[in-house]
Amino acid sequence: MKDSNNRVQVVSTVHAWRCRLGAVSCLAAILVAGCDLGVTNPGTIADDALNDEQAMEPLVTGMAGDFSTIFDEVAYFMGIASGDITHSGAFEAEEFMQRGEIEPRHVNGLWGEMHRSRWVAEQGILRLQEVLAGSYASSPLATEAHLWAGFSNRMLGENMCVSVYDGGSPGDHMDHFTRAESYFTEAISLAGSQGEDAMQDAAYAGRAQVRLAQQNWTGARDDAQQVADDFAFVAVFSVADSRENNWVHNQSHRRDYFSAINTLAEALDNTDPRMAWTDMDRNGADGVTHMLRQDKYLSLGDAIPIAEGDEMRLIEAEAALRIGGGDVPTAMQLINDVRMAAGVPTKSAATVAEAMTVLREERDIIFWMEGRHLWELRRFDDAFLTGRDECVPPSENEVLTNPNVSN
Repeated sequence: MKDSNNRVQVVSTVHAWRCRLGAVSCLAAILVAGCDLGVTNPGTIADDALNDEQAMEPLVTGMAGDFSTIFDEVAYFMGIASGDITHSGAFEAEEFMQRGEIEPRHVNGLWGEMHRSRWVAEQGILRLQEVLAGSYASSPLATEAHLWAGFSNRMLGENMCVSVYDGGSPGDHMDHFTRAESYFTEAISLAGSQGEDAMQDAAYAGRAQVRLAQQNWTGARDDAQQVADDFAFVAVFSVADSRENNWVHNQSHRRDYFSAINTLAEALDNTDPRMAWTDMDRNGADGVTHMLRQDKYLSLGDAIPIAEGDEMRLIEAEAALRIGGGDVPTAMQLINDVRMAAGVPTKSAATVAEAMTVLREERDIIFWMEGRHLWELRRFDDAFLTGRDECVPPSENEVLTNPNVSN
């Protein structure tokens, strides 16, 4: 597997360099040539049947699958809401989001599936502790489960307006980052004792992300420094069936439902391969929006990055600008290292403000269509969000079923 710059992705693995059958996402080996993702549905499984050690690996596979199932939809819908991509179809929810209106009735699926991803991982950890008992701390499955709990909470923290746990009352959305940090910290400890270096790298990367979100600049920098340039932890998709497809590819290559027009990608005019697009010389499905088809995800089976080495270097760069009076030379060197690896020209900056502008654009480039842009706008209090919704509110279903939540 390779990213848009044709650099090998070093993806975290779980013992034996395996690719799990039936998984929507798997922690794949370096340069996995292929993985048979065919699966036969055995029907409903009784809860008691999961109290078996042999059921623990499929349980963790389910965590990966639930994360990927919603992750690509977050990239699509929040991409539209943030101006990362432009809706070129004629769907009500997307049209509202294009205008900056994220309505409770339009986010039932997003809210429910993002919380499902978190709940399955967190409850799965409890199940693993019960079933594996004395072997829990030595099981890489326990480490991986903590990764999925951490990244699911990171996804919620970046996108939700409030935190709501299992029918409880609304709290600060930042609680998700605190929760994520605790899972990543435990994953670092477990992976270290197990000798699972790749999963430890993923945990350091995740903790760096959520520490940055909490403005713990030193902690974020220190974690990011543990992660190599060529590291990549990704959600893996497949061509097996619609649930396993990369939805971003589907909506732009199989359907003309979003375009790169009026985005940073268009402004860069194909001068940066990380934001590549093709002018289709036609309008999108709405018959009005000119179709500039994204070329980042060229297949229904293309992976979507969750955390990468490039981001870690940019976290270090931001920390350099945030700590003390700001170290512009160090920040720019880190940024330009990322740019040189991508094969694009370096940039210069004389002041912290100028360097921060360069940094923000670089982050927008590497995060393109990865479901991260709305959070970037939100944490920087970007003027783009003036008069627009900046996060996902509790869904209509949550309001109707949870007496502790109201509009």
